[in-house]
Amino acid sequence: MKTVDARGLSCPEPVFLTKKAMEAGEYPFAVLVDDMTPLENIKRFANQNKQTITVDEADGEYTITFMK
Repeated sequence: MKTVDARGLSCPEPVFLTKKAMEAGEYPFAVLVDDMTPLENIKRFANQNKQTITVDEADGEYTITFMK
């Protein structure tokens, strides 16, 4: 599974990286973030684009997995 590491990045960069991964069409893929702001922005972006996602949290880091 492809993983996009967006930890430590400020918005809107994590959303841009997520969009690029979606356009590549390699599902499933995961996006890693370490802050609530990019997490919420990516969740909103996924919802707007009718994507199915799951979110897992471990030690303050979030893994957002996109499924087709």
